[in-house]
Amino acid sequence: MSQRRFAAVSAFLRARFSSEGHLGTDLTSGALVMMLCAFIFGHIAEDVVTMDKITILDLQVSQWFHSNTTPSLTRFMLLVTHLHSTLGIVALSVLLAIYWVRIKAWDWLLKLILTVPFGMLLNLLLKSIFQRTRPTFEVPLLTLDSYSFPSGHAAAATLFYGVLAAWLICTTSSWRWRVVIATLASLLVALVGLSRIYLGVHYLSDVLAAMAASSGWLAFSLTAVGISRSRRRCG
Repeated sequence: MSQRRFAAVSAFLRARFSSEGHLGTDLTSGALVMMLCAFIFGHIAEDVVTMDKITILDLQVSQWFHSNTTPSLTRFMLLVTHLHSTLGIVALSVLLAIYWVRIKAWDWLLKLILTVPFGMLLNLLLKSIFQRTRPTFEVPLLTLDSYSFPSGHAAAATLFYGVLAAWLICTTSSWRWRVVIATLASLLVALVGLSRIYLGVHYLSDVLAAMAASSGWLAFSLTAVGISRSRRRCG
């Protein structure tokens, strides 16, 4: 009986880490990323709701940035944040979609459609659930009336640059270039998040939670389309 059980477990593990089939490493790695992102988001959200230590750090970070602003840096951060508004991300996504249509990259087009619009809708849903008010200052650099948690700009940047980086990484076999692509995408997302904190419209936890939730949705989208493609090939 124990030998049968061991054989079943062994077969299950081999299937999960097999490079063949639609239930191998793609599903396993995607599921692990989703669980990790869900854990991180849940931990941050719990700390925000219970007013734990992270909210104290939020105030300290926000106040530090607000007291160290400069006109030139403010203009730069405003440019970054406006380029990555909802309209900006939609425009970038449309341009990328047009390019993928031209080269007939249908799977990547589907990944883009599933990732960006639906990921941004998920972020709006989370905002309506938590209803966290934005930071307030006597002399604000930017004012918004919508909810703060999680950051919409950070979420949109994570979704768009995430799917773009995934495609670029798949087009090269060089590990050096893959690292460069992943690093640049991460820096761009971090810059967008930093612009929101600098401008005083988001807390640090808003940005980190948005990155975690959107990374989880990105992993789900890429995994779901990848599995669907594998099943079509096997069918």
